[in-house]
Amino acid sequence: MGQATARGPYAKTPARRAEIVRAARDSFAENGYAKASLRDIAERSGITHAGLLHHFRNKDELLAAVLAERDSEEWQHGAAQVDSLDRLAPYLGELIRHHQKAPELMRLWIELAAAASRTDHPAHTYFVERYERGRTQFAEGFLDEAARGRLREGVSPESAAALFHAVLNGLQLQWVLDQDLDIIGPLNDFVRLLLDRDDRDDR
Repeated sequence: MGQATARGPYAKTPARRAEIVRAARDSFAENGYAKASLRDIAERSGITHAGLLHHFRNKDELLAAVLAERDSEEWQHGAAQVDSLDRLAPYLGELIRHHQKAPELMRLWIELAAAASRTDHPAHTYFVERYERGRTQFAEGFLDEAARGRLREGVSPESAAALFHAVLNGLQLQWVLDQDLDIIGPLNDFVRLLLDRDDRDDR
């Protein structure tokens, strides 16, 4: 009996949740968040609407899971690609160009991040922890640069990490509003401003 229950449509297995998240990602990308329906996502996942609701309470919670999965993929890829802050700007340029191929997901991310500022929002804890983790990891990288004398004088690693996230998110918001805007150039310029290097020392 226990085994049959574990195999049922309501079992909260990682594999089942992963199937739902993949289906939701496809549905959001194809239809947009507003037009994507939980029934369509359930059908893509091969479960009933009630079965989907057993895993995710609503569409906002499901969207948060979709974006969290994308986040995890990008953190893993970034960790493999960026072994120093010299690689940071080129990698982020590649990442932004990849995001720009799916502007709907960029737009959804921005909208959800704003909505999740409410403490009762299903994605609130996720976003709080995500930004805290990001600031911590970037601060560690900027601390190494400060020890090498490359971080701009007077800027703490913690401030540099917070500023970096603010600039990155703000530029993506501007691009969503005006998709003809170049945001990779300004991002590269900002990284150069943070890393106060004097190329004359290399001559």
